[in-house]
Amino acid sequence: MSLTVLYWLLLALMLVGVIGAVVPGIPGSSLIVVAILVWGVASGFGGLSWAIAVACLVLLLSVAIDFLATYWGAKGVGASKWGQIGAIIGLILGFFGLLPAWLIGGPLLGILVGPLLGAFIGEFLYRRELELEPRIRLASKASLGIVVGSVIGNLIEGMLAFAAVVVFVFTTWPPGTGI
Repeated sequence: MSLTVLYWLLLALMLVGVIGAVVPGIPGSSLIVVAILVWGVASGFGGLSWAIAVACLVLLLSVAIDFLATYWGAKGVGASKWGQIGAIIGLILGFFGLLPAWLIGGPLLGILVGPLLGAFIGEFLYRRELELEPRIRLASKASLGIVVGSVIGNLIEGMLAFAAVVVFVFTTWPPGTGI
């Protein structure tokens, strides 16, 4: 396989990584780092220092953004730790197909519905001292805040992942030259 063909295949893999940075359940920034390292092995790592540094930084920032966006989304609406833990449990259950949403829309729908339901249930259980109506209202608000925070975080991660791909293309173009 020529270096040019490999370059384009790895670039396509990186674009899947950009999508994965936005869509839960698909590898994101880590896929971009792996693709850049594969290109480095194939091309002798010539001119890849910036691309590798930016991709690794984006990977680290993505992990931080995952936690911070959910935290800020929850904090912004007054959610408790129970709501946050419920969202994480819901995400796991949704991903592995342990929610009815998985049967209808697969793991992607489970990943989207799971945190929403998990946060609602966690917050609902935490607020058991309240009457039913305010309890439902607070649990709904908390679950929505957690999900909105996660979605905003995923969009930021997508932009960062795209920037890592742009740096890679900028530092390695034209493909196959090893520049």
